[in-house]
Amino acid sequence: MIARLRGRPVARRPEGLVLDVNGVGYLVAATTRALRLAEGDGEVSLEIHTHVREDALQLYGFADAAERELFEQLLSVSGIGPKVALAIVSGSTPADLRRAIVLEDTARFEAIPGIGKKTAQRVVLELKEKVGAVDIPGPDTRPDGIVARDALVELGYSVLDAERALADVDPELPAEERVRVALKKAA
Repeated sequence: MIARLRGRPVARRPEGLVLDVNGVGYLVAATTRALRLAEGDGEVSLEIHTHVREDALQLYGFADAAERELFEQLLSVSGIGPKVALAIVSGSTPADLRRAIVLEDTARFEAIPGIGKKTAQRVVLELKEKVGAVDIPGPDTRPDGIVARDALVELGYSVLDAERALADVDPELPAEERVRVALKKAA
């Protein structure tokens, strides 16, 4: 099984990145962070998950071990295949996703194309024990912070944009005031 590749990125295709390792080109479906690492002509090292199916051998690339670990945990969830797991891991940092699982924040997962409400709930339910109640640092894990974020999402912000907008707002303010301040800053 291939667990890591180090080489030079030589091409990008819709299916992923071609990584030249000592003259052999490996096609790797990669996360957004891994693709950013592969920009330029320099050598890059990617953590790899080798997915073996009856009709294919596929490589999935990650910027670090935390991304790969979360990807592999997502694969254990009923109804989540490698493409959906890659989309989930590409959408946010592993710490943000783990925080969303611990807080049962299904909205984070529902914001990802291809993930519906039931799948998001299944991800949270099946991974909550695996992730555990580890203290995961983050911008705002209190209920008021989630209420403020959800209010901005209702106003048309994406989940990530809403969290970014609230990142610079005083977390001690009530949710309504936090939303008002975030909207003022955005204007």
